[in-house]
Amino acid sequence: MKKILLMILDGVGDRPSKCLENRTPLGAARIPNIDSLIKNSLCGLMDSVGKGIKPESDNAHLSIFDYNLKKYYTGRGPLEASGLEMKMNHGDIAFRANFATIDDSGIIKDRRTGRIESVKPFVNKLNGMKIDGIKFLLKAGTSHRACLIMRGKGLGSKISDNDPHKTGVKPILIKALNSGKEAKFTADVLNKFLEKANHILDEMKLNKERNKQGKLKANYLLVRGAGIYKKIPTFKEKYKLNACCIAGGGLYKGVARATGMKILKVKGATGTLETDINAKINAAINAFKKYNFVFVHIKGTDILGHDGKCKEKMEFIEKIDSKLKPIIKLKNTVIVITGDHSTPCRIKDHSADPVPLMIFCNKNDQIKHFSEKDCGAGSLGRILGTDLMPILLKLAKNK
Repeated sequence: MKKILLMILDGVGDRPSKCLENRTPLGAARIPNIDSLIKNSLCGLMDSVGKGIKPESDNAHLSIFDYNLKKYYTGRGPLEASGLEMKMNHGDIAFRANFATIDDSGIIKDRRTGRIESVKPFVNKLNGMKIDGIKFLLKAGTSHRACLIMRGKGLGSKISDNDPHKTGVKPILIKALNSGKEAKFTADVLNKFLEKANHILDEMKLNKERNKQGKLKANYLLVRGAGIYKKIPTFKEKYKLNACCIAGGGLYKGVARATGMKILKVKGATGTLETDINAKINAAINAFKKYNFVFVHIKGTDILGHDGKCKEKMEFIEKIDSKLKPIIKLKNTVIVITGDHSTPCRIKDHSADPVPLMIFCNKNDQIKHFSEKDCGAGSLGRILGTDLMPILLKLAKNK
């Protein structure tokens, strides 16, 4: 059986931009290494979650790994917790969290505390707090990010977020999304925690020092993506594959860890525009000595899509391509290059546009360039994310 390399370029799909003479960043990019692979590849377009559905990165990856979202996806929180190696118990509720800044009247000034370098001191102040028999567990992520877990009896995950996703307004009061007593209790106790946390954070010596220095206070928690813990079958159980993950972002490590993949530590893999792509590729090649399925995630394309920087997105794609020469030499390996979703620069957000897909497997679709338009003419047609793994397994078993 052949080995499988799955490279996901986050948010790589796009729409034609005037700054690129009505081409997409992929369409305009000079990518000789990828294009040398595409000459012996099957191509198509992929709707990671479903046609006409705007994916998020969490449900997109689970779907691409062929996990039934209705059965296994409960919210982003548990995957964020997994990414930070926070152990969840049956009945726990997890959330992704931002340390934010609100003013004295409760108006949000900054959703990310000016992209503060670390929130560990603030996390340490709140971690372990108990209210109405519920324990609140916090762990810091990168920059302003953290994960919150609620632990105790009678909790429910069907509650709203408090993050309005904009500044100049107050946080939203968390409410139950159904008539169940669990959801109402969870919403009530979480609102109590958030109010108490705000008072504690506001009075912290560190925040008072930040205020004197003209820096934003980390004095409020914006929480979203509530989800209840649910065990997911591992890649080993589902596919008999020994799988590993190379990624910088916590969410992608979280999805991989939840599916039983081994997370490989790679120096310089930051999940930012400065990530060491060369180190990731070399780590992937070396990983095949031990693993037969290697998942590599690269975040930069999504970041630039959200920033609306079409030229820079094209250049970052070219930068990725310049590091891919070593994978061309891989033998007995099915190589997949695709995205988890599209992040068009024109709208600076995810969209329901399908992503281009190429599968290097010594089969020829006579496609010469990796782009949305070109891949649309491939023999795979337009597939769903859940179709990908069965296709890869079939190709890997072919001699």
